[in-house]
Amino acid sequence: MKSSVEPLEGNKVKLYVEVDEAEFDREIDRAFKQIAREVRLPGFRAGKAPRKLLEARIGIGPAREQALRDSIPEFLAKAVNEHAVDLIATPEVEITAGQDDGPVEFDATCEVRPEITVPGYGGLRVELPSISVADDEIEAAIDTERRQHAGLLTVERPVEQGDYVLLDMNVTRDGEELTGLNPEDWSYEVGQGWVTDDFDDQLIGASAGDRLEFTSTPKGVDEPADFVVVVKQVQELDLPEITDEWVADTLGEFDSIEQWRASVSERIAATKLNQARSMLGGKLTESLALLVDHEIPESMVQSDLRSRVERMTQQFQAQGIDLGAWMSATGQDPESFTAGLREQSEQAVKVDLALRAVATAEGIEVDDVDLEAEYAKIAMQVGRKSREVRQAYEQNHAVSELRSQIRKTKALDWLVERAEIVDADGAPIDRDLLIGNHDHDHGHDHDHDHDHDHDHDHDHDDDENGEG
Repeated sequence: MKSSVEPLEGNKVKLYVEVDEAEFDREIDRAFKQIAREVRLPGFRAGKAPRKLLEARIGIGPAREQALRDSIPEFLAKAVNEHAVDLIATPEVEITAGQDDGPVEFDATCEVRPEITVPGYGGLRVELPSISVADDEIEAAIDTERRQHAGLLTVERPVEQGDYVLLDMNVTRDGEELTGLNPEDWSYEVGQGWVTDDFDDQLIGASAGDRLEFTSTPKGVDEPADFVVVVKQVQELDLPEITDEWVADTLGEFDSIEQWRASVSERIAATKLNQARSMLGGKLTESLALLVDHEIPESMVQSDLRSRVERMTQQFQAQGIDLGAWMSATGQDPESFTAGLREQSEQAVKVDLALRAVATAEGIEVDDVDLEAEYAKIAMQVGRKSREVRQAYEQNHAVSELRSQIRKTKALDWLVERAEIVDADGAPIDRDLLIGNHDHDHGHDHDHDHDHDHDHDHDHDDDENGEG
């Protein structure tokens, strides 16, 4: 097979492919073997009739047509790989010779990923939640623990914010009770705002024995209802006094308030650090995407959009939920549902192009060591051997796609190491603490879709945030 490539306008190239007669004849032979499994000839088992006999019986035409259908995608894939054509849409193929006899020639017009530049990527600023722990956060956590161990103390005074009231409630509309709104001996914490917007206001100032009658609109409905509430008891939290002895007796893990406070502080710090880490990649790529002023290819957006819809459909099916029924219940139709995902797809395409642009500008490349490390990582994820993963990628011509994904990950790492990272007040966040020994996932969706069979040929749907 011979092939060449010619650049065209509008992010397109044309591939010229020529397959000599001897090579294509092998494809015809394969087609005859396929036909032999479908055509019954006396004296021959299925699939065992010789080519010459079949050719004499049906002619070479059907086999040549079959060979063209089966082999052109394979020859095209070889040419795409040979010339490193970065396809983003299905090529338009035109057979120019060989339909009836002789060598086969065809042209393939290919839309390719545009190469863009992103000015200003080296000065990105990312705002994340602070990873510092404030004293009031520690006090709030300790207060929550105290409340979990508190008792209720009956008081002889009007209801105040934060009290617990024991009450009976009857809610009707046009004389009929509303389901779920007629409890007896219900202990309710004033200030939760669960029942109506003004329910707590009605309770505050009331005393045990009071009967309250008012009209209000229950949460989750549009029409008002009539309320009758009898306050039976007013109670306040009896919070335990925090001492070293209480900490040791109640919590068990600590001997003193100081140890407990230190542990609470560490827990909050770890939670905030993990939160910031999970947000870092997304925030960074959001900032990067804002620098992209290049018109993005609609084919890339549509490809990403299809992938998103397919993934969501699969997720709903896995949970036993019918997507159509869910859309109806949420007041959506397929058009509005898809439109809601389009913005994410456009963002993902911008991120894909921008990360590639950063990698090109900074000379970031992927070597065999990087590839082997990624094979080993995937192998651990899918429970296979590294060489099996490598073979699967090689057999499916997916190595170049994987290289691109690794390259983009390295570009993102480059940005993380140089971006200005601050909290909401503009104070710098310790980059070393934020990144630490983290695995450089940065909360960014580098999903190579490894849920495939590494023993067989498969279609490699490589996707990063949906980008192809």
